[in-house]
Amino acid sequence: MKPLNPHFSPPADAQDRKSISPVICYSPETLPNPNLGVLQALRTQAEKTGELIVAPRDAGCCDVPAGTFFRISSIEGAQVGDMNLWSKSDLTERFYSGKTRALHGTHVSTGDRLWSTFPNMRPMATITADTLDWYGFDEFGGSVHDVIGTRCDPYTHHLLQHDDYHYCCHSNLTRALAKHCDLSLDEAERHVHDVLNVFMCTGFTRDTGQYFMKASPVRPGDYLEFYAEIDLIMGLSACPGGDCSQEHSSDAAACYPLLVEVFDPGEEARAAHRISAPSGYDRSHGTK
Repeated sequence: MKPLNPHFSPPADAQDRKSISPVICYSPETLPNPNLGVLQALRTQAEKTGELIVAPRDAGCCDVPAGTFFRISSIEGAQVGDMNLWSKSDLTERFYSGKTRALHGTHVSTGDRLWSTFPNMRPMATITADTLDWYGFDEFGGSVHDVIGTRCDPYTHHLLQHDDYHYCCHSNLTRALAKHCDLSLDEAERHVHDVLNVFMCTGFTRDTGQYFMKASPVRPGDYLEFYAEIDLIMGLSACPGGDCSQEHSSDAAACYPLLVEVFDPGEEARAAHRISAPSGYDRSHGTK
């Protein structure tokens, strides 16, 4: 983090350098936008075809076919979840939180898309409904559903706490993917990646730029809903931090289950869905 008391004195033109206006790195106007009206109309005809209850301090995976919807809901108490996405046909194509952050911002909501890793770099899912969109950004700079946190994990826990904790979101997702795809723990762990922190309220401190968390505003009945752009495996961990008001990777925090539901708009609608094409870049990397 940047020092509060710098070691070097500012130059004479320091204020001029600092007062230069910022430029948005990636213009959102050039992104292909989802047709939310069409998707919301499809959603009205969709019927529930499956559900998954994710137990506290554990994770689960489910298949979500392209052209269907899936919803993550709070059902018993304030609880955040760490979500991974993989292509059903190729686990190496997975959710790319860093590029999603660069394209849409630190926190995502309705109309934003979750993008996949290189070389495919295509939409994996589109957010179609978010009952917490009213939250916006608070006075601390905090907001909900971030793509900045990496997931709680046993390696960082061991570094900071000097003991082993096995129910971090990273470990939960590793166990869940191994079970769902009949993989060894070692192979599954290679595919677990940076997450969408569903319902988590986070931001960066103004003075040091440190990642912070605070009590999630989620309550039973709140949900985040997505439209699957490609055939997906969705993994979700019910974080051991509960609502993350105090700490994560804890057996003391109050934790609750999360509900995942899949909704199918019908065979005809799925057949009409166009799978997102992989990136059109030729991958020559300047060698032609």
